[in-house]
Amino acid sequence: MMENLPSIISFIFGAVVGSFLNVVILRLPEEEKSIVFPPSHCPYCKKNINWYDNIPLISFLLLRGACRSCRKPISWQYPLVELSMALLSLFLYKNFSFSVPFGIYFVFSAALLAIIFIDFRHQIIPDLISLPGIIAGFAFSFINPFVSWQDSGLGILLGGGSLYAVAIGYYLIARRDGMGGGDIKLLGMIGGFLGWQSLPFVIFSSSLTGAVAGIGAMIKQGKGGKTVIPFGPFLALGSLLYLFFQPEIISYTKMLLFP
Repeated sequence: MMENLPSIISFIFGAVVGSFLNVVILRLPEEEKSIVFPPSHCPYCKKNINWYDNIPLISFLLLRGACRSCRKPISWQYPLVELSMALLSLFLYKNFSFSVPFGIYFVFSAALLAIIFIDFRHQIIPDLISLPGIIAGFAFSFINPFVSWQDSGLGILLGGGSLYAVAIGYYLIARRDGMGGGDIKLLGMIGGFLGWQSLPFVIFSSSLTGAVAGIGAMIKQGKGGKTVIPFGPFLALGSLLYLFFQPEIISYTKMLLFP
């Protein structure tokens, strides 16, 4: 039991932060709302949620997915975000133990998770996450044993620059915007945290998964080339894959290039 204690702690810590991320996801896109005040409350009856009804994952199960006061359904987003952050925290512990890289990539993963849900919900990537994320990624590179400040700086320049070039090219060809500025800043943040070496895989994997999702959305919506899907979540997922499977990705890439 004692040998599993750090894993349990990392899981619980992630779930608690995931609970806070739910507040960020819901309130940050709305400029007039604060992520601190008012306290958590039911969106239907507006009654404040008691602390014992706000325990990550557990309260949702005990309440059977409904508000204690009005019995209106609680969105599945809440336990999904909490579980996702809990698992990310656990995976980070398995990869980095409780160390400086764990702290760095915990912040990075939490930011990406918030971006995934905000972009899917509102089709925006808040500058309040991506711009401080760019600065944080570069600042952390001075204490990150896996990414040097040179690699981080190049990652920011090449990450943001590459998507900006794609956006300009698409606009010149199609005469309409195909990529938002939020995606450009997000890839700059990704490059800052993971270094420029991550960019080829992140761009390729996100383009592949985004294309598959886009084809599915076109079939479902019947809008053809006018179908719009957020690209940020696919960039974020590609980044998480690179973060957790970097050795395997590099090894497989070498096998393909140098059989």
